[in-house]
Amino acid sequence: MPVKVRITLLFSLLVLGILTLVCASVYYFSYTNRIQDIQVRLTNRAITTGRLLSQSGVFDQKLIRRIDESTSLAMKDKVVEAYDLTGRMIYRYCDNPADSILVDSEALVRTRQRGNIYFVRGNKDVVAFYYKDASLVIVTAAYDEPGDVKLRHLRMVLTLSFIGGLVSAVIIGWWFAISLLRPLRRIADEVNDISARDLTRRIRSTGGGPGDEWGYLSDTLNSLLNRLQESFEIQGRFIANASHELSTPLTSISSQLEVSLQRVRSMEDYRRVIQSVYQDVQQMNKLTQTLLEFAKASGTAGGLEIDQVRIDEILLRLPGEISKTGDGYSVTLDFDRLPEEEEKLLVLGNEELLFMAMKNMVTNACKYSDDHHAVVRLSVHGRDIMIAIEDKGRGIAEEEWEKIFQPFYRTDEGHTIPGFGLGLSLARRIIKLHKGEIEVESMVEVGSRFIVRLPTNSNTFLIPD
Repeated sequence: MPVKVRITLLFSLLVLGILTLVCASVYYFSYTNRIQDIQVRLTNRAITTGRLLSQSGVFDQKLIRRIDESTSLAMKDKVVEAYDLTGRMIYRYCDNPADSILVDSEALVRTRQRGNIYFVRGNKDVVAFYYKDASLVIVTAAYDEPGDVKLRHLRMVLTLSFIGGLVSAVIIGWWFAISLLRPLRRIADEVNDISARDLTRRIRSTGGGPGDEWGYLSDTLNSLLNRLQESFEIQGRFIANASHELSTPLTSISSQLEVSLQRVRSMEDYRRVIQSVYQDVQQMNKLTQTLLEFAKASGTAGGLEIDQVRIDEILLRLPGEISKTGDGYSVTLDFDRLPEEEEKLLVLGNEELLFMAMKNMVTNACKYSDDHHAVVRLSVHGRDIMIAIEDKGRGIAEEEWEKIFQPFYRTDEGHTIPGFGLGLSLARRIIKLHKGEIEVESMVEVGSRFIVRLPTNSNTFLIPD
């Protein structure tokens, strides 16, 4: 069912309920007021008749009938009857001689017990009143034609108002639904016109003010498009750089083999060519492994083995691994300010990925330090684990602090040192995968300090935007 139809139906049902409640309440209170009014009038008439009958020495029944005939009750077909304690009718008056109430003995008994009762007989309203002074039950009845006319007129007005209100609700609800959904349709049409080849377009704001939900939706979609555009641009740069890095050793291998096949060479020449080709193949192998790790770190948490791991145990593996990475590479661990509670050192995540991130960052620190040494400090602040990786290397200019985390990016001085420019980018993706952050503090010719923040024992594991 279309949304605008559902909105119209919901709005119409809401108005239907309100109209039903209002019309029913108006009719109910009008009806009860009419009943109360007729009861009061009939009761007063019964009291008057009882008083007259109790003064039989002054008023005989003929005189009382003449009084009843001359008394205006503003109602038609009046009937007045009086019964004594034995249930015998001692007085009767009616506008129409054929009319009669004929109250049974049970009703007379209930009247004496309660004082008065009300009931309906045919089209007449009837009140039976017990007049204690004369021990008489006076029954008065009449047809309230003006009251019935008013109620019929009220029913007609309420019915027409109900139908008119319901029709108006459907029309207004349909217009309201179309007006409400028009900005959404415009936003959807604009989104359909945006493709992966043209992510520069943005959705126009509805201009409804800061509290407008459609404006908030447009801004949210524009933010999403900004992130998508940035991701596509990063992906494009990554593919271009990866293709360049892979094509360089392939070109070198192809050129060396082509030159070596142009003429017959000595065994020593072939050995040198094979040795050079082997080095290029090793470089390609390392690059391929790094790209695979990069792709794995760019995935989702749903495809990873997630568990609680101790961050200090991960860091304790670094000295042995770093020493194998390069000649003279070393790392010092500083665990002097660790908490006594073990759970404060627990991180929810993948142990191997976290170790890969730490290893890449420490290797990078050793690589760019003159002494090939790095210091790793571990501490806990509140619900955050802080890992600081320090070196005394060449330092990084402030304008390059954010660029160094881009895939394949290398500083001008970094081009003289072997590498692919993927270590820090890979580390950052892994830390973000674990809901953490990496900050940089560096001074040129002094050294750098990379600070990693990880949440301790997080109850949720989500992929950041």
